[in-house]
Amino acid sequence: MTASPHAAHLAQLNVATLRHPLDDPRTASFVEMLDPVNAAADDAPGFVWRLVEEGAPDATGLRPAGENVIVNLTVWQTQEALWDFTYRSGHLGAMRRRREWFERPAEAHLVLWWVTAGHLPTVDEALERLADLRAHGPSPRAFTFATSYTAAEAAQHLQAAPSARPEQAARSARPTPTGDAAAV
Repeated sequence: MTASPHAAHLAQLNVATLRHPLDDPRTASFVEMLDPVNAAADDAPGFVWRLVEEGAPDATGLRPAGENVIVNLTVWQTQEALWDFTYRSGHLGAMRRRREWFERPAEAHLVLWWVTAGHLPTVDEALERLADLRAHGPSPRAFTFATSYTAAEAAQHLQAAPSARPEQAARSARPTPTGDAAAV
């Protein structure tokens, strides 16, 4: 994990429903991009952390959102750092080809939220944030690039409304598996 002077970091989860299994020849070009794109993320300015499966170089073997759904969970120092990696680096080439490998999402597939610097979000926490975004739309608790909030706005929101509605989060903690990857 990269050291940071920031009090808050930006967490992001995206989910992507595969058109074909990872070992299918039609997905081979995606699999070939994984190592270089992940290495670029690891070296990108503002990168803090990414989820990887134990003993693996990435998280593609983890399937917490469904058998054909891959997850990408990362933490960045700032929203600008994540934006720059996603849309202003070699990652953009993978984004442009996403329809070759992933189904078109029917609902939100990307969620952003602020975490205390040093906190590494769990997959369950991330899926709950995605479920919150899907159920309630963007808020300081769960948002998107298009409708974002600052860390200060999120902190004020959390002080005013301490926790998500637990009974609601329990009902919707497993999102419907759809989406495409914003960061591979």
